[in-house]
Amino acid sequence: MSMKSSDLTAVILAGGQGRRMGGKDKGLLEFEGRLLIEILIDSLRKQVPNIVINANRNQSRYQSYGYPVVADELENFQGPLAGFASAMTVVETDYILTLPCDSPLLAENFIERFVDTQDKTGAPICVAHDGERLQPVYALIDTSLHDSLALFLQSGDRKIDRWYAQHDYALVDFSDQRAMFENINTPEDRQRMLQVKG
Repeated sequence: MSMKSSDLTAVILAGGQGRRMGGKDKGLLEFEGRLLIEILIDSLRKQVPNIVINANRNQSRYQSYGYPVVADELENFQGPLAGFASAMTVVETDYILTLPCDSPLLAENFIERFVDTQDKTGAPICVAHDGERLQPVYALIDTSLHDSLALFLQSGDRKIDRWYAQHDYALVDFSDQRAMFENINTPEDRQRMLQVKG
């Protein structure tokens, strides 16, 4: 049976510390007159009915957008995998599709490409590839892998690619959409991206 966009929940990862941004909550940074979280929500809701926001700070701000907000179960900002695991416990779909909050240039067919790859391969994990390397925070993951992920996190490991390597995974080709992976880690990144878009 073919997968549909309604079979997945898009999970916007806004749970980081923003260390290189002076500790600011990156999802609430402004870019071209709007907050990053707003830009991503606008892009996603044209493509998928289910959205969850993973956030460890400013939860009430994020809740104001009308989508469920889930914090990491692990304390002290343990990285994207902690966000994956927490989201898996609250969604009602068979898959989550994760993406970071600090990359505003989302492709219009972002969801479609993951769905197509999963349809063709049947892989429990589908990971974006930019033509040169994995972009591991952009991933479609079967929620039945939650127990595997929980064990991995309990072991103390936090490396995404090491967890992926424990499972079959397929690559989702975004080599023609490489700008999508431009992210805002520092004030300089933000300025550079504004100049490129301008």
